[in-house]
Amino acid sequence: MDLLSPSTIKKLLARHNTRPSKGLGQNFLIDKKTLGKIMEAANLSKNDTVLEIGPGVGTLTQELAHKAGNVMAIEKDAMMVEILKETLGAYKNVEVINKDILKISNLKFKISNSDYKVVCNIPYYLTSPLIRKLLESKNQPAEIILMVQKEVAQRICAKPPEMSLLAVSVQFYAKPEIISYVSKNCFWPAPKVDSAIIKITPREARGGRTPASFFKTVKAGFSQPRKQLLNNLSHGLKKDKKEISAWLAKNGIKPQQRAETLTIQNWLNLVKELDKLP
Repeated sequence: MDLLSPSTIKKLLARHNTRPSKGLGQNFLIDKKTLGKIMEAANLSKNDTVLEIGPGVGTLTQELAHKAGNVMAIEKDAMMVEILKETLGAYKNVEVINKDILKISNLKFKISNSDYKVVCNIPYYLTSPLIRKLLESKNQPAEIILMVQKEVAQRICAKPPEMSLLAVSVQFYAKPEIISYVSKNCFWPAPKVDSAIIKITPREARGGRTPASFFKTVKAGFSQPRKQLLNNLSHGLKKDKKEISAWLAKNGIKPQQRAETLTIQNWLNLVKELDKLP
């Protein structure tokens, strides 16, 4: 079954009396070259366990099943699960679970292999909460390969002076890189924007890092991006401006700088000194 063909997908959906859901962000990949780039980035072997979120009709899932030892596909849409029974019926190494990934509280319970990879063409509304869930999990994946909106991929991989809360949040835990840009015409139905394949590789825990203090500080810094760090941090951390100014100066940061100009290391250095503030 050629699941890269729009006509095949249309017939498959019609047979199950359904259609793509805008609310669930269902845009099905129909480009063979893009599929190949995803698989190349994933670099799978039969020793790998793969978690796929939002498998849709199973186009990518079939490729994952050919290369990986085991594939766990989590699909929120019950009708798509029925379609997957048809398209994945021949694959004994695939398990389809009808659940909302954001409501699965313990990935470690679901995935017995601690060294697993996440490979998926996700609904775009899931991007930020899913990445956060995966990176904050006690059972982090070894690698994450996602199809996301082009603009979001660029934001995730940004460097100073174009950092954002999203960029800092991802780069605190991992190294992100854009593998390839993908035209909106590579999907059916076509989304309104182009996409990108992004690879996120979790890094080992940074020495002495404390996520709670780190993100409390970063969120304060980005609370009003157009304002200077001095004002945002003073207000967000409820500290006197003189104390904040001295704290910033000690770490080589000017009070009038904006949060988007700071590196991850800048934030880490600030957090190390946070407890010394009066």
